[in-house]
Amino acid sequence: MKQFAIIGLGSFGFYLATRLYQKGHEVIAIDKDASLIQEIRDQVTQAIIADATDAKALEAIGLRAMDAAIVCMGSILSESILATLNLKEIGCKVVYAKAHSESHGRILEKIGATEVLFPEKDQAIQLAERLHTPNMLDFLPFAEDHAIVQLTIPKPFVGKSLKDINLINRFGIQVVAVQEVLPDRLNMIPKADYVLKKGDNLIILGPNRSIEKLRKNYPE
Repeated sequence: MKQFAIIGLGSFGFYLATRLYQKGHEVIAIDKDASLIQEIRDQVTQAIIADATDAKALEAIGLRAMDAAIVCMGSILSESILATLNLKEIGCKVVYAKAHSESHGRILEKIGATEVLFPEKDQAIQLAERLHTPNMLDFLPFAEDHAIVQLTIPKPFVGKSLKDINLINRFGIQVVAVQEVLPDRLNMIPKADYVLKKGDNLIILGPNRSIEKLRKNYPE
């Protein structure tokens, strides 16, 4: 169990806070809007009315011991920036901060944010990839120019083994798991002799250019 502080209870902050609490973590939710605190108070460990632009208020809550603080504040960039700066100055070692633009993100990085989040941008990229590739179920950027992708297996792969389709040598793509339908299970690091069945989903890791090459060769 870890301890998290969620600063700002817009949609992103609200869902993040309640989900982490559901996962069994201690969650302190902070917002200056009393109505939002009232709404979330029974769905987190502690809900506190406080202004995150006030460093003394944050320090009084005792956030220094948190495993991470996440700034999810709204569209007033100065408040987001000041909250991030305050968290670093009171001793929070790990601070995630939501950014609304690339320039906003650069400022957050310069004042010490451990990681800058672009939820709208990331969701747009994921949706664009799924619309571009209809059999893609999920797209997760992994490292620079690499991604983890879950996709339904193309029809020509049905009945063939992983050794037969040979994705690593043909495309430079590694199969890290197969989500089986019958039986319903996740087969991690499947062996080369695993035979793909209709309905299976491949979870693959590789360079974006290789994933695009695979998509063009097997569009469905």
